[in-house]
Order: sequence, then structure tokens, then C-alpha cells
Amino acid sequence: MRKLILNSVLAAFVLTATAQEKEQPPQGGEPKDFKLPEKQEITLENGARLVMVPYGAIPKATVNITVKTGNIHEKENEVWLSDLVGDLMEEGSITKDARAISDTMASMGGNLNISVSSHATTLNTNVLSEFTPKAITTMADVLMHPKWPESELDRLKNDMKRNLSVRMSRPQAQVTKEFYASVYPDHPYGRVYPTDEMIDSYTTEDIKKFYADNFGAKRTVIYVVGKFDTAAVEKAVKDAFSSWTEGPEVSYPVARAVTKNTVKIIDRPGAPQSTIMYGLLAADPSNPDYLALDITNSLLGGSFGSRITSNIREDKGYTYSPYSNLDSRYKTGVWYEAADVTSEFTGPSIAEIKKEIVRLQEEAPAKEELEGIKNYESGIFVLRNSTPGGIIGQLNFLDLHELPESWLKDKVKNIYAITPEQVQEMTKKYIRPEDMTLIVVGDKEKIKDQVEETLDKSSLKE
Repeated sequence: MRKLILNSVLAAFVLTATAQEKEQPPQGGEPKDFKLPEKQEITLENGARLVMVPYGAIPKATVNITVKTGNIHEKENEVWLSDLVGDLMEEGSITKDARAISDTMASMGGNLNISVSSHATTLNTNVLSEFTPKAITTMADVLMHPKWPESELDRLKNDMKRNLSVRMSRPQAQVTKEFYASVYPDHPYGRVYPTDEMIDSYTTEDIKKFYADNFGAKRTVIYVVGKFDTAAVEKAVKDAFSSWTEGPEVSYPVARAVTKNTVKIIDRPGAPQSTIMYGLLAADPSNPDYLALDITNSLLGGSFGSRITSNIREDKGYTYSPYSNLDSRYKTGVWYEAADVTSEFTGPSIAEIKKEIVRLQEEAPAKEELEGIKNYESGIFVLRNSTPGGIIGQLNFLDLHELPESWLKDKVKNIYAITPEQVQEMTKKYIRPEDMTLIVVGDKEKIKDQVEETLDKSSLKE
């Protein structure tokens, strides 16, 4: 009986395998370009812009108010001052305190989030459709009439210092701080973290001055995406924002990046791992090379199946999560590879990263390998932009980099037009190990000789 069962199982296996050989999976469909939903734009007399995008079937709307100012407008002694502006703004307006604002937003099915980045201060919420005009009114009140309560400032500064202390205890923050300071030595992009003394020095007068110097209607865009009453939203925006002062024009100081072969080890005695950041100046989205360079990055180190990841993670086991990134800023960009590697393999990891870069410089990738990367990148691009937040993110991206809508609409088509030879050329042109800045945080006694041998450096910076 056992033999009969075994024979039956084997026969079934053979028949299944034969059927699978004959029945190949269907070919995938032709990739489609991203389609930006229809939108309506209105500019108020004071310069504030309203962008409305009816989208989706769920009875909710995303309201996003973007003011084009952030860390980029901080002076040398003002690092994170814009973050503190956002934090204190959350404490309430002249008419409502933080608790009242929270209760108001909750009654509409949402909550108010204020965030600060290099280029923008953003107020964001998701509310039930019928409350969209009320949400706009409430958010405008917070933005245009902040109370700046002195009583909350010390608490917020202490929170900020605790956050800073936690971050700076991690090697990833240490390497990031040093890397960007090396690449952008005279620009806010290079000032990633403040000091405790700097935070202690900030006053409500500093906050009010930063707000007065950098906020206003001309730098403000109100995005409303989802299901909503267009006429009611337009009225709410005009009622709330028409009286706001124009404020300054949109202006981002352009960075002068430094490209030089700098190597520095930050000593972390006893560390079992080394944290590496290795990169240089690259193209920004306004550069015609950007899209091909972005695909090159994905193939080289920017995706899970990339060459550097496969090499030092899968094949060598030097690290768990290496990655490369094409970091886009206004009129500038940086390419870098980052990894936390076992201390004893610090030098070999750097050597393998260099080897993969040189290999791609010398030999174009196979068509099949590149097709896989292009499928991946075009797929996640469309998926990421299938939500209200994704749409707003892309519209902000176009605004920041001064790009036409065709950049989005044609992106998938343009991705698929990239050739293996272009990838090779982008690697030669932009990803040059001889010009890279290398920052390593680790046990210097264990790793100094490794790094020197790998890079032929006889003397490294402390």
C-alpha cells in the first residue's frame, strides 16, 4: 500500500511539473505612465495658492498647508530654530489653546500635524469630507495667529535637547552630521544638528522674528485632495487667507557643495560595528541626468536586489542593511552609500563598494538586470502616488525643483527609455570613488589600518 501511495504521489508530481512547463505565465502588461488627477488652482491677491484635486471615493479629504520655509532659512547659530517655531505653533492660536484645537480637529475625524523639513513647514490633516471648510479655517487660525506661549518654551526646548541627546548617541547621526558638514560646509544643508547651548539660547523673540522674516501668503500653498465641496473649500480659503500679509517671496539659498577626497574616522572605542557614509555631489532633479542617475542608484545600491547590497549583505555577510541614496536638495544633490558593518570587515566593505562602482563604470549592466530595476522603480512610483498624500508630495516636489507637470506624467515612459549604456555613463560621470568623502564612525584602533590600506591613505583625520 505504501508503495502504491508513493507511486501515485510521484506520478502526480511529474504530471504537475509537465503541466507547468507547458503553461507559461502570461506576459505582463505594458507599463502605463502616471496620470496626475485633474486639479484646479486659484491664486489669491496676496499670493497664496489653493490647489484642489478631487480624488477617490472615500468621503474624506486631506488638507495640507505648505509654507516654503524651514531649516534652509536658519542662520549658522539657529539650527533647529524652525523646528521650535513649529513646536510652539502647535501650542495654540490667539483664540484656541492646544487642547481646544485638538478637540476641534477630533470632532471632524482628524488631528492636526505640524512638521518642519529643510524646505517647508507643513500643517496637515485628514478629515471627513463635510468638515473640510472648517478644518481649513481652524488650520489657518493656527498658522496665521499663533499665540507663542512663553510658558511652554522651556518644556519644548528640554524635549528638543533630550531628542538631540538620544540621536547623537547613535553612530548613524554622528556620521550624517559629519558627512553633510563636509559636503556643505557653508550652507544650512551642512548644519544637521544644533548644540544644547544653541537650543538654550532661543527665545520667543527669536521665534517671532523667524516667523516674521519667513512666513506669509506668497510662500503658502493650500492643497485639498480627496472628496469635498469645491465651492465651499474655495470660500473657506478666501475667507481665511485673503487678509494675511504677503510676506517674503519664495527664495531658497543655493548651496555651494564641496567635492573632495576627504576621509575621516570618528573614534567610538569598543564599537563592534563601523558606520560608513561614502559619497559625493550629484545631479538634482532639475538636471536632465537626474532620472538616469536615479535608476543607476537603484541598480547599484538603492534597492534590496542592488549590486552592493547583494555583495556585502548576501554574499559576504559584512552587514545587514546597506543602502545607497540619491539625496535631492534645491539645485543640488548628493549620492552616498551607507552601511553598518562588522568592525573587522570595515576595510573589505569599503573595497567591495568601490569594486561594484568601478565594475559598473567599466561594463554596462545586462538588459535583463536593468529591466528588473526599471519595473521596480516605475511600479513603486505609481503605487506611492495613489493616495492623497502621495499626490500632494509629488506636487510639492515639482514646486521645489521648478519642474513641469510633464516630468511626472512622462516619468514611467522615460524610465523605460533608459539604456544600459546610460547607466554606465552616469556611473562614470557622477559616482567617482576618487572624489568621494568617506566618514567612518567606529573603533579607530581596530579600523584605521584597514581604511588606510583600502584607500591608500597614510594619514587620516581624527
